Amino acid sequence: MSDTPLHILIADDDDGDRLLFSEALRGLPLATKLTALNGGEQLMEYLWNADKLPHLLFLDLNMPRKNGFECLREIKQHEKLSRMPVVIFSTSDDAQDIDRVYTGGAHLYLVKPTGFLDLIKNVSHVILMSLDPEFKPLPKDSFVIKTPSAL
Repeated sequence: MSDTPLHILIADDDDGDRLLFSEALRGLPLATKLTALNGGEQLMEYLWNADKLPHLLFLDLNMPRKNGFECLREIKQHEKLSRMPVVIFSTSDDAQDIDRVYTGGAHLYLVKPTGFLDLIKNVSHVILMSLDPEFKPLPKDSFVIKTPSAL
């Protein structure tokens, strides 16, 4: 891999979630550049105008005005954007949401963990997976990454 930092993009309307994600990236032993966007409209405007697409997009589902489902559909229908890896990053673990983005072409589905250390671990795992030149959408049986709940 080159010395160029991995460009990671996150689209999430929650300021706190964007901040925690940023902090989690700082804890990784990888050089990354984060672009954090507040919602789907801002995301799509950014992508349409980007000279170079990010290495990986973390996309929240539940956002006002333009949600993650709409963004994923637009991304996967557009030739310029369709090969960009999209990781759904949501608090929802609803089977219908998961099925919808799986069939929509997302690479994988990361349920937002409640603990910061779990966030670092899961984000690191996803980014390391994405470094594989053959990184493709995961099969259905391994599509969802979810930290087990504490009992």
